[in-house]
Parts: sequence; C-alpha cells; structure tokens
Amino acid sequence: MSSENALPVPLTRFVGRETELRAIAGALETARLVTLVGPGGCGKTRLAIEAAAREQRLDGVRWADLASTDDPLVVPDLVAAATEVLPAAKDTIFRQLAGRRLLVCLDNCEHVVGAAAEVALELLRTCPGVTVLATSREALGVPGEVVWRVPSLSGEDAVALFEERSGRAGSGPVRTACIRLDGIPLAIELAAAWSGTLSAQEILDGLDDRFALLVRGPRGVAARHQTLAASMAWSHDLLEEADQVLFRRLGACHGGFTLEAARGVSGLDRGAVPGGLRRLVDKSLLVADTGGDVARYRMLETIRAYAAARLDAAGEAEATRDRHLDTYLALTEAAGPLLARDKDAWTSEIGAERENLRAALDWGLAQEDPERGRRLAAGLPWLWHLGARGHEGLTVFRRAIDRGTGERTALQARLLTGLALIADTTHPAGLEYDAAQAALEIATKVGDVPSACLARLLSAVGLFSQDSGTAWKLAETTREQALAAGESFVADGATALMGIILHLRDDHEAAVPLMREAAEGLLRRGDRGVASTTLGFMASSALYTGDLVRARELALDAVRAARPLADLHRVGSAGSVLATVEVAAGRLDAAREALDPLVRLVEGAESPPFVPGLARAMGTLLLRSGAAEEAVTWFRRETNWLGDDLAAQLAPQTLTGLAEALRLTGDTEAADEACVRALETARTVGMPRVAADALEQRAHLADDPSRAEDLHHEALALRADHGLWLPCAASLEALASGSAPTEAVRLLAACDRAREETGRPRTAPDPRLREALGEEAYETAWWEGRELTLPDAVEYARRARGRRGRPSSGWASLTPTERNVVRLAAEGLSNPGIGERLFMSRSTVKTHLSHVYAKLGVTNRTELATLAGPHLADPGDYSRTLKS
Repeated sequence: MSSENALPVPLTRFVGRETELRAIAGALETARLVTLVGPGGCGKTRLAIEAAAREQRLDGVRWADLASTDDPLVVPDLVAAATEVLPAAKDTIFRQLAGRRLLVCLDNCEHVVGAAAEVALELLRTCPGVTVLATSREALGVPGEVVWRVPSLSGEDAVALFEERSGRAGSGPVRTACIRLDGIPLAIELAAAWSGTLSAQEILDGLDDRFALLVRGPRGVAARHQTLAASMAWSHDLLEEADQVLFRRLGACHGGFTLEAARGVSGLDRGAVPGGLRRLVDKSLLVADTGGDVARYRMLETIRAYAAARLDAAGEAEATRDRHLDTYLALTEAAGPLLARDKDAWTSEIGAERENLRAALDWGLAQEDPERGRRLAAGLPWLWHLGARGHEGLTVFRRAIDRGTGERTALQARLLTGLALIADTTHPAGLEYDAAQAALEIATKVGDVPSACLARLLSAVGLFSQDSGTAWKLAETTREQALAAGESFVADGATALMGIILHLRDDHEAAVPLMREAAEGLLRRGDRGVASTTLGFMASSALYTGDLVRARELALDAVRAARPLADLHRVGSAGSVLATVEVAAGRLDAAREALDPLVRLVEGAESPPFVPGLARAMGTLLLRSGAAEEAVTWFRRETNWLGDDLAAQLAPQTLTGLAEALRLTGDTEAADEACVRALETARTVGMPRVAADALEQRAHLADDPSRAEDLHHEALALRADHGLWLPCAASLEALASGSAPTEAVRLLAACDRAREETGRPRTAPDPRLREALGEEAYETAWWEGRELTLPDAVEYARRARGRRGRPSSGWASLTPTERNVVRLAAEGLSNPGIGERLFMSRSTVKTHLSHVYAKLGVTNRTELATLAGPHLADPGDYSRTLKS
C-alpha cells in the first residue's frame, strides 16, 4: 500500500465485522461515494478506518475528521489540510486534487452535513480519481451516494468485543448483556470497562439503568463517546425542537410502531408526523422497515431508553403513556371483528404489537380507574392462547379480574372467559373449568351470548379429561346453541371436541367425519390452533385403523397449520403426532428430525413447558431404537407432569408406554403396576385401544402361557371390534409365538402382508418355523397366510384357538370377552350399558350374547344369570380383576 496513507491510529484492536468489511469493499468498487450511516456509538469510524486501511486499488488514503468544527465554512479547509493541498477558494482546493487517485474519508459529517455534502459533490465532480468514504448519523443526500447503514454487531462479534476489552471470557450474563445493549460497540466497550470492578452478572443487572452505568469511557476519545448518554445527547441536540418532541414521546413505544400509532402516541399534528419520522430515520434515531404492507419503525432499545429518559425529564410521561394506552386499546378493539373471520390476519396485526400491548396493559391496570386496561386485556386472550407465553397471559388476566372483584358485568365475564381460554393451552389444574363456569354464570345473566357460548365450550373442554360423557353432552348442547347464535368458532370447536371424544373411545367411523367438518371450518377462518389439534387426532385415527399414508398426510397438515403460530404447545403437539406416525412406519430418522427441535427447546428451558404428546412420542421413538432406559425417563416425565388429577385422557396411553419400557429394562414389578393403573383409567374413561395395549403388556409379563394367551386374545378382540387394524398385527404376531407351526406361519404371513400394504417395516421370518415344517409345508402355509387380510387373519386366529382345545359348548367354551359380557348381563346391564363398559357397539354385544346362548343352551338373560352364577368368580377369568 502507498506510504501516502494517513489514517488515525486506533488505540485498541479491531474486532470482528468481516462480513461488513467485505460489503463495504464491494460498495467502494462500484460507487465513488459511500456513506456509512448509523446511530452514535455503532462503530462507524472504526469500521471506516479498517475499511480504508484495507484499500488496495488507489494510490493513497486521506482522513478528514469534521468533528473538530461546528462552522460549515471551515469544512473545506479541513479537507484541504487532510489532502495536503493549499487552502484557497473551494473550487481551487479541489482542482489541486484533479489528477490524484485517492480515497478521501470524511468522518463525523452529521453536524455539518450540508457543508460535507457540498465537499463530497465537488470532489466527485472535479476529481475523477477520487473516491469518498463518509461517516455520518444521516445520509449526505448527494446524487450517486450509496448509503450503507451500519448494523449492530452480530452476537458472536459482540461477545468477542467484550472479551477483548475486558480480558474476561464470555459467559451467559455477558451474552445477555450484549443483546440488551443492542450490539452497539460503544455501549459494549463502556460495559466491559467495568470488568475490573463488577462481575458479569452485576454488569448485566446494572443495565436496568444503563445511562448511569455506562459513564466511564477511556481517555483519549471524543467527549461524545466518553459516556453512552453523551453519545445519545450528541444526536438529540442536532434535532429541531419539533423533532425532539416527537423523538421523546416515541420513547413510550416498545418493540416498534406504525405511522398511525406514532400519530396517536405523540399527540402532534397528524400531518407533521410523517416528516418527523423521516428526519429521525435520516439521523439514525429510528430504523424503518418498509418491506411489508404497512411500514414499521423502531428504536434500538438503548436509544429508546434515552428517549424515555428525556420524556420523563420533560414532565410528559404520564400524558404520553395515557395516549399510548388509548392508541393500543383502539387498535385492539378495531381488530376484534377479525377474530370471527380471519385469525391469521388478527394474529399478524396484534402479534406485531405484543411489546406495546404489554406496556399499555401494565400502565392501564395500574391506574386508579383500571377500566381501559381491563378492556384492553379482554380483547387479547387469543394472543396468549395462540402464543408461547401462556403463564404471562394468566398473570395479566388474574390481575385484570382482581381489579374488578365483585363485578357481575359483561366485561368481567369476558375476562373470565379469556382466563379459561388461555388456561386451555397453559393447563393449570382446574382453572379452565372453574373460570369458564364463573364466566358462563355472569354472561348468561347479563345476556352476553358470545361470551356464554365460548365459556360453555371451555367448560366442556375442562370436563373432557375427567368426565368425557358429561363433556360430550355439554359439547353437543354448545354446538346447537352456537349454531343458533352464529358463533362459528364455538360451533366448530364443539364439533371437534365431540369428534375427539369419539376418537378416544375408538369409534373412529363416527369420529372422523365430525373432526373433518370441524377442521375445514376452523381452517377457513384461520383458527389454526384448534384446527391443528383436530388434524392431529385425525392423523392418529388413520394410524390406528391402518392407513399410514393418510396418517402421515394429516400429521403434516397439522404441522403446517400450527407452524405459523410459533407456539410450542400447538407446534410441539403436531410434531409429536408426526413423529409417532414416522415411528410406526419404521422411519426412525424422520421421527428424530421431527422431534429434535422440540426436544432442544424443552431441554434448554429453565422451567420446561408441557407439550402434549412430546414425551410420549420421544419415549416411543427411544423404545423402537432399543433405548428402553432412556424411554422410561421420557415416559415418566409426562406422567409426573400430569400427576394424579390431570388429563385422564392422556395418562393411560403414556402409562402403557412406560409399562413396556419398564418391562424391557427388567423392572417387571413396576411395569405391572403401570399396566394396572393404565387399565383402571382406560376402562373408567372408555379407551379400548389403551385397554388393549395394557392387556398386551400384561400378557408379555404373564408367567402362565395360558393366561398370556387369554390376555392377548382379549386385546385382539378389543382391537378388532373397534377396527384398530394396525395394533391387531401386534396381537397376531404375539399369538403366533405360542401357536402350532402351521398356524404361526399363516398368522405371520398375514401380518407380513399387512405390513407391506401399510408401509410398515417387515420382519424376517423365524427360521425355526421353516425347520419345523420343512420347506414345502412352510411355503404352502406362508402363501396361504399371505392370502389373508387382517380381518381374515383375526377370524382365523380365533378359530384356530378353538381347534386347540376349547370345547364347543359349556362355560369353558366362552372366550374372555364372552365371559365379560355374561358377567355384566348377569349384573343387569342393558346391551348399550354392556357396550359402554366393554367399548363395543350394541350390535356387537347382541352378537356375543347370541353366541353365548348357543354355547350354554339358554334362551334368555334370567337363565343365563342362573347358569353363569357359580362361574363368575372363576380364577381363570383374568380380565375380571381389570374392571370393577
């Protein structure tokens, strides 16, 4: 490089910014004027020095620091001195440089921006070999200028700068401090200067009052960079008075704002605000994002904190925060109708204002008259129902409800309904039902039909995990009333709940049409949360009934519906269903891919959130991967969270997974205990699939082969009666292990066909069976079995069992299921009552009874009860202990 370079000599090492330096070098290759623009302390000067030092194309670099004067007339003389030409009239100065190939750097142009612009323009016009690199808090506004806005330091570079200046290794508090300081180099350097006095955590804590902490800059730097406040004041003092007023009032905004919000919050003349915003953007005090349909503006948090301090100093804070509350209350109430027709649009509009809404709520609920704050809260429950900060929402709503203690008004009913809605996805025990019931009582009394409809639905959801029968009846009533009132979301939500209850009872033929109807209506209006949950249950129905291709399609639909919500509850639940489908199909890597991001979020959380189905899906994946001990940990994580009182609909299916994992680790006693708990709960709430899974695990635990066979057959009967063809294959494969060789081969071949047709991984044939039968007999039996569908194979297994010794008549001829039917009939239950207890339709009960009558030679229930009485305590009836 030429010896003509004349750059300031930095006193500290330059850190990071390689990406930025490459971008600036590229800009200087294509433009003759590049201006580095950014707020005070963002590192414009250091970046310009480093970029200039790396310049290789030109013959030299010259540096003019314009901060040394406030007089625009002196600027040409400073440039003349820097370029070593004779001071003279302005045009004469630049003619002296006409033949030179230089990079001329104009540093700190903002306070003399007009004069700096004239100098730059003249250099471009009269000196074709000169390129200009300027730094300023606002653009020069010269034709051909490339404005390069200096970004905050990346997280990695910010931590590296702190480490370099402090001599201390980065840590969690250091990284957090760098984020809170917006990656502003000056702020980070001032914070790092405290490292000899304070710990990293104490520095972080001190940032609550950052302008008091960041006050000790190094000697030898400009006064405006001695403290963070001085740097901010330098920019502030360059503003016209009207722009100073706008700037400080916008300090009441948090997380960005729109033009309309700026007009409302500032209280200034509507026509004056756009121009003021433009000037604040030009001076790097605001950042504008104009890429969307509506422009948004934001201040770096450090700048916003300075503006808020100026607002307090001006005595305008209270009035401005009142306007801020009014502005965001009006915005929320105007957006309210979108909830009924397009929740995506509502979420987009309201979600962007989360930080402003939080600030407005804090202010409004703290006032002597909290009415505006309570109205604002009442318009926002969906923000937390669909978001990832449910506990924050519960806190806000409890506070808003407490400020209206004793009121029996429509507003109090809306707040109580909102509390129940947030509880639906946050899941504190009992809160959802209690709040919904209180809301329903008030809403009904004051005639608030929309709140009453939603509260009634939330009451049904709150009941669902403990009393699905009552929940069904309430959901059915809610649906009718919501349809009559035109409350479409509530009607679809009630329909979805009815479908989900039927799904859990394994009445999939009736459940799926209801869930499909609900999902279509929900998705039409952008009700992604409930739609995603419904699609997930539909995927599970398809999985259990043997359609893995459809199950995967629906699970992917559930994930796609949930993903825009960025809500761990919904996204996690949908991802868990997808992973479960992938595991069933043998695609373990795909299952891990679906679960890994969710697991990282949960594992990294200080208080891990509950994600429905995540622990169960992860446990199942680990089981199929051969990691039973790890699976135990995951299954227990979910059962421990659920506890004894929560989510009876979730607990039993988790317990069956836990039982299998415990059995595979050798802890048979704990496995049996988990099975018993799962069976008791599954039979109580009516979940035949889960009851069958628990029976299967008890069969694997049984010491007596005869008892194991009975349990496997009882599980098979439950699965077949409810069309659960996917798990039927597991029952048939288990029964094959105890069957005669020919029967075993036929059953395994039928299961092999089913696995192939459904896309499940196929298992290798047992070579011992081939050896026992011989090649020809084995092949014959295999292809005979391959002709059987799963329903055919189930019937074959039942017939084969009879041929192995079960008599054709008498008490001993009855299957375990038939004995259960007899016992309940003898107790006086009707056919529907027996069906409800044994999870089968009334027609299936009738069929079983006709078989029983034929086998026992009786014609009515009275004769049946008399004949069966002595046998009802038969110790061989193992299923008797599983249902009281």
